[in-house]
Amino acid sequence: MRIFNYSNIKNQKWDSDVLGLIAAIYKYAGKQELYLKQRHEELEKLVEIAKIQSTEASNAIEGIVTTNTRIRQLVEEKTAPKNRDEQEIAGYRDVLNIIHENFDAIPISQNYILQLHKILYSHMNNPLAGQTKTVQNYISATYPDGHSETLFTPLPPYETPEALDKICEEYNRVIGNMELEPLIAVPIFIHDFLCIHPFNDGNGRMSRLLTTLLLYQNGFYVGKYISLEAKIAKNKDLYYDALAASQDGWHEGTDDPVPFIKYLLGTILVAYKDFEDRFALVETKRSALDTVRLATQNKIGRFTKQDIRELCPSLSISSVEGALRRMVASGELKREGNGKKTCYYRILS
Repeated sequence: MRIFNYSNIKNQKWDSDVLGLIAAIYKYAGKQELYLKQRHEELEKLVEIAKIQSTEASNAIEGIVTTNTRIRQLVEEKTAPKNRDEQEIAGYRDVLNIIHENFDAIPISQNYILQLHKILYSHMNNPLAGQTKTVQNYISATYPDGHSETLFTPLPPYETPEALDKICEEYNRVIGNMELEPLIAVPIFIHDFLCIHPFNDGNGRMSRLLTTLLLYQNGFYVGKYISLEAKIAKNKDLYYDALAASQDGWHEGTDDPVPFIKYLLGTILVAYKDFEDRFALVETKRSALDTVRLATQNKIGRFTKQDIRELCPSLSISSVEGALRRMVASGELKREGNGKKTCYYRILS
């Protein structure tokens, strides 16, 4: 069985890319703390937007989808799910809410991870909810010509409970004793979790929920305001590539987690930069038109009404629509498509 030990990692010399990402994240995290004190009320509107995006994106990565309207109803109004996909989405919503409200009271242990997994499936009849896997699972890829290939074989079921205990124990030790930088420890924990692949189903979504939980517990709250799951979903090939590069040799303990560490740190940093951009839009009192105009200046190429709505959480959807109409009428923007396919782009003067 793979032995989990952070001692080799603890003594590793990190390259300038990793150290630069860590330094930049700490810089942005400090600025975020200051921003939250200044404009707490307006920025709280980002929380609901991020919850919707996180719930939608993390499920969509696994092919679990519903309409935009239903996602909002499920997350904002906690309406009852209508089908299997919506049951899974509602479960993700529930776990995410628990993490948002109780992250500081959730120990990192197998027992609590199993409880969160059970809640993930609480809207459906899944007899394996809250239990580690009962059959061997595989991480595989299906190619355009139709053939499938096994990319990685996780731990067998009989080794899984002990392994889950071990990664929790090791993580708690290095964090509790301040033996390892949290921004290194968190990606390593998630990487090991995904290599164990402890559940018959829901491993990817649980890994993303645990990422949010661990970051919150270590003082990195960007995922509360900017969806990390949406960032991952937007470039999910990079996510899978980084994971595959880090998994090679994992069973023998010769794996190199650096590609996954860099990927996750890069995703966190991009989210912090997005947060700063959105703060700039609520920092000064402006008219709805000026706020939307400033938001469009941050967009390159085509963008949707929803893209602008997310950048302007202090504005109602009708205010955003009205401002976009005025900008199209004045010739500042060009509009394309109809209905859900409507998009805009800036016209250079």
